[in-house]
Amino acid sequence: MTKLRVDEDIRPLSDFRAGIASFVKQINETHRPMVLTQRGRGVAVLVGVHEYQKMQQRLELLEDIYRAEAQIEAGEGVPHAEAKNQLLSQLRQ
Repeated sequence: MTKLRVDEDIRPLSDFRAGIASFVKQINETHRPMVLTQRGRGVAVLVGVHEYQKMQQRLELLEDIYRAEAQIEAGEGVPHAEAKNQLLSQLRQ
Protein backbone atom coordinates (compact mmCIF):
# COMPACT_ATOMS: atom_id res chain seq x y z
CA MET A 1 0.00 0.00 0.00
CA THR A 2 1.30 3.43 -0.90
CA LYS A 3 1.94 5.84 1.97
CA LEU A 4 -0.88 8.17 2.99
CA ARG A 5 -0.56 11.78 1.82
CA VAL A 6 -2.02 13.99 4.52
CA ASP A 7 -2.81 16.86 2.15
CA GLU A 8 -4.88 14.65 -0.20
CA ASP A 9 -6.01 11.60 1.71
CA ILE A 10 -7.75 13.00 4.79
CA ARG A 11 -11.19 14.28 3.90
CA PRO A 12 -14.41 15.18 5.71
CA LEU A 13 -17.23 12.67 5.61
CA SER A 14 -19.49 15.37 4.13
CA ASP A 15 -17.15 15.66 1.10
CA PHE A 16 -17.25 11.89 0.70
CA ARG A 17 -21.05 11.85 0.67
CA ALA A 18 -21.08 14.51 -2.04
CA GLY A 19 -18.54 12.81 -4.31
CA ILE A 20 -18.34 9.09 -3.61
CA ALA A 21 -17.42 8.15 -7.20
CA SER A 22 -14.46 10.52 -7.33
CA PHE A 23 -13.19 9.27 -3.97
CA VAL A 24 -13.37 5.65 -5.12
CA LYS A 25 -11.58 6.61 -8.33
CA GLN A 26 -8.81 8.32 -6.35
CA ILE A 27 -8.35 5.31 -4.08
CA ASN A 28 -8.16 2.94 -7.05
CA GLU A 29 -5.73 5.14 -8.99
CA THR A 30 -3.37 6.05 -6.16
CA HIS A 31 -3.57 2.79 -4.18
CA ARG A 32 -3.47 4.95 -1.07
CA PRO A 33 -5.92 4.73 1.82
CA MET A 34 -8.25 7.62 2.53
CA VAL A 35 -9.13 8.76 6.04
CA LEU A 36 -12.62 10.18 6.53
CA THR A 37 -13.20 12.62 9.33
CA GLN A 38 -16.27 13.79 11.18
CA ARG A 39 -16.07 16.89 13.36
CA GLY A 40 -12.31 16.88 12.86
CA ARG A 41 -11.73 13.32 14.07
CA GLY A 42 -10.91 10.23 12.03
CA VAL A 43 -13.92 7.91 11.76
CA ALA A 44 -13.10 5.54 8.89
CA VAL A 45 -10.34 4.45 6.54
CA LEU A 46 -11.15 3.49 2.96
CA VAL A 47 -8.87 1.18 1.01
CA GLY A 48 -9.21 -0.49 -2.36
CA VAL A 49 -10.23 -4.14 -2.47
CA HIS A 50 -6.85 -5.26 -3.83
CA GLU A 51 -5.00 -3.40 -1.08
CA TYR A 52 -7.33 -4.85 1.54
CA GLN A 53 -6.70 -8.39 0.28
CA LYS A 54 -2.94 -7.81 0.41
CA MET A 55 -3.25 -6.56 3.99
CA GLN A 56 -5.28 -9.64 4.95
CA GLN A 57 -2.67 -11.96 3.41
CA ARG A 58 0.14 -10.21 5.30
CA LEU A 59 -1.82 -10.43 8.53
CA GLU A 60 -2.40 -14.16 8.06
CA LEU A 61 1.31 -14.69 7.40
CA LEU A 62 2.25 -12.74 10.53
CA GLU A 63 -0.21 -14.77 12.59
CA ASP A 64 1.35 -17.98 11.24
CA ILE A 65 4.81 -16.72 12.16
CA TYR A 66 3.73 -15.76 15.70
CA ARG A 67 2.05 -19.15 16.14
CA ALA A 68 5.17 -20.95 14.93
CA GLU A 69 7.40 -18.93 17.26
CA ALA A 70 5.15 -19.79 20.20
CA GLN A 71 5.26 -23.48 19.27
CA ILE A 72 9.07 -23.40 19.08
CA GLU A 73 9.30 -21.65 22.46
CA ALA A 74 7.00 -24.32 23.92
CA GLY A 75 9.32 -27.06 22.65
CA GLU A 76 6.84 -28.22 20.03
CA GLY A 77 9.17 -27.62 17.10
CA VAL A 78 10.84 -30.27 14.98
CA PRO A 79 14.57 -30.03 14.22
CA HIS A 80 15.34 -29.07 10.62
CA ALA A 81 16.99 -32.39 9.71
CA GLU A 82 14.02 -34.36 11.06
CA ALA A 83 11.49 -32.17 9.21
CA LYS A 84 13.50 -32.53 5.99
CA ASN A 85 13.61 -36.31 6.32
CA GLN A 86 9.85 -36.45 6.97
CA LEU A 87 9.10 -34.36 3.89
CA LEU A 88 11.44 -36.35 1.67
CA SER A 89 9.94 -39.66 2.81
CA GLN A 90 6.42 -38.34 2.09
CA LEU A 91 7.49 -37.22 -1.38
CA ARG A 92 8.93 -40.65 -2.16
CA GLN A 93 5.62 -42.35 -1.39
